[in-house]
Amino acid sequence: MSNRIVLNTISYHGSGAIKEIPGELERRGFKKVFVCSDPDLVKFGVTAKVTDLLDEAGIAWELYSEIKPNPTIKNVQDGVAAFKAAEADSIVTIGGGSSMDTAKAIGIIINNPEFADVRSLEGVAPTKNHAVFTIAVPTTAGTAAEVTINYVITDPEKVRKFVCVDTNDAPEVAVVDPDMMASMPASLTAATGMDALTHAIEGYTTKGAWELTDMFHLKAIELIAKNLRDAVAEAKSGKPGSGREGMALAQYIAGMGFSNVGLGIDHAMAHTLSAHYDTPHGVACAMLLPIAMEFNKPVVAERLAEVAVAMGVNTEGMTTDEAADAAIDAVRQLSADVEIPQVCEAIKADELDQIADDALADACYPGNPRDADHDTVVELFRKIMA
Repeated sequence: MSNRIVLNTISYHGSGAIKEIPGELERRGFKKVFVCSDPDLVKFGVTAKVTDLLDEAGIAWELYSEIKPNPTIKNVQDGVAAFKAAEADSIVTIGGGSSMDTAKAIGIIINNPEFADVRSLEGVAPTKNHAVFTIAVPTTAGTAAEVTINYVITDPEKVRKFVCVDTNDAPEVAVVDPDMMASMPASLTAATGMDALTHAIEGYTTKGAWELTDMFHLKAIELIAKNLRDAVAEAKSGKPGSGREGMALAQYIAGMGFSNVGLGIDHAMAHTLSAHYDTPHGVACAMLLPIAMEFNKPVVAERLAEVAVAMGVNTEGMTTDEAADAAIDAVRQLSADVEIPQVCEAIKADELDQIADDALADACYPGNPRDADHDTVVELFRKIMA
């Protein structure tokens, strides 16, 4: 059996990293950039931090900002039409997972037009060509979409999210500049940070985990445990600090891992909550994380014990089971400290059967280390009902 690692060709990290963007475009001879960014980032001047650099370098660009928090098939198809109309030759995507996921789908379809219906990209689609050259600039510290081979699109007609996994969608260049994350409010800092922690813990316990990705995931867990509380405090105070910088790096490292080995039942259930109730993805992941860890504990107790150590828990003298429980407790405490909601009030009892079925059909579920049946997933959802 062989293990595969797919990463960006180039990535830049640290304050001021966005200054590298014009050079990366100029070296390759690109003439017209399609900028994908969400409306709020445009409104508050975050997108302009990059487009001003393009202007200074004399690089033409056109903006596409018709992006929803959970991007839809129509968002993607409209973006494809806008890319063609702009006669662009490259993409710079600025934002969180929604902007980057939309850009990935657009870039794939432009170079693989047979997938223009978007739905056919679900799962592992047999695309032949790499997406349009893309530079990804995250403005949140959580999704790691700038380094992953995954993206998620919402199908409103079928009330579901579908996951696309394609090595051809990985952005060639990632620019992880913590200054681009300075406008994140505390609630978003907390939710995206817990999403990153979920990536790291699920990636460390998934069926496909192996030594190289283990290294990424354990380091990401360590960095998140050290920095997320401070990052949230910095967001509340409006003052810069090391917490935000630590989270920018942590979420990228987590993405280096989980993108290559998969996730599990937490993400499968979280995708379902977002599709049915528009629950923010990071919040859904955070609410479900300790519940998923408890469910998986019988088969990954040793790994959870190692998670406890990475989170800074002193496990000396503990049994493996006790240390695994300590990891779950540490996750619960971190979630409480950054004020993540503990229940999803939108869930209705008469919809439990449907959302359980949808979770089991999600592309992330097969990576879970422990099998679950319909009734089990229903009970897991019940644990976060009001």
